[in-house]
Amino acid sequence: MKIINLISDMQKESLEARQANKTIGFVPTMGFLHEGHATLIERARKENDIVILSIFVNPLQFGPNEDFDAYPRDIERDERIARELGVDYLFYPTIQEMYKDDRTTLITVQKRVDVLCGKKRPGHFDGVATVVMKLFQITMPDKAYFGMKDAQQVAVIEGLISDYHLTVNLVRVNTIREEDGLAKSSRNVYLSPLERSVAPAIYQALKMGKQRLEQGDSILQTKELVESYITEKTGSEIDYVEIYSYPGLKEIQKPEDGDGLILAVAAKFSKARLIDNIVFSYTKGEN
Repeated sequence: MKIINLISDMQKESLEARQANKTIGFVPTMGFLHEGHATLIERARKENDIVILSIFVNPLQFGPNEDFDAYPRDIERDERIARELGVDYLFYPTIQEMYKDDRTTLITVQKRVDVLCGKKRPGHFDGVATVVMKLFQITMPDKAYFGMKDAQQVAVIEGLISDYHLTVNLVRVNTIREEDGLAKSSRNVYLSPLERSVAPAIYQALKMGKQRLEQGDSILQTKELVESYITEKTGSEIDYVEIYSYPGLKEIQKPEDGDGLILAVAAKFSKARLIDNIVFSYTKGEN
């Protein structure tokens, strides 16, 4: 594995790979790698000649009340994991390298951001879109791999690719779950033993909501069912339960109004806020 810190060096390697007709799979991360990242890397390894992993804690996507300096970092551990997973290039730039001078432009995301988690994080997805655009230009990938646990981020980046006619193909990778269905997350360690034992009810509620929606329940009925089930089973505080079209993330009156649907949840426990979702194509009458 080759570690690269300079944009010019990464572009040179990527260009040479493309000229040699080698396919490039790209996995962008902010480091502190976990099993979800490993799944993205393994998928990229299977589908491409070259795998590039980036680690960059992007200051543009942190809000004023979000502690950029406290974000977990362990580059030696990340390097070891990347090597074990067969990464070819680890792109690890500094902030100064990525944002050398005063910026003359900033990508502003106008849609898909004023709902779900983005509703309370103004400007967050502007920072995401800006850094992803830069990383795409630096690594020149054929495919880029993103996990569906953050389905809103995936929707925003798919919009970016479409709007700017980028040639990269975004590959959606299903959420990685524990055996009991709980979405894997670094935040899970903050759950008490009791909270951890009841947290799988979130995914159970999502599956139940999907089934009831397809059996004919209205959007309002489904949202109420999911919220009441999670509250009753976990005792957590519901931040939101929402159903939108996907990837457009638009409000809909009936489930058949969306080409695809997302049923998404955020629930607050004593020391952790967990998010989860199901993205699916609606077909009335399925069980």
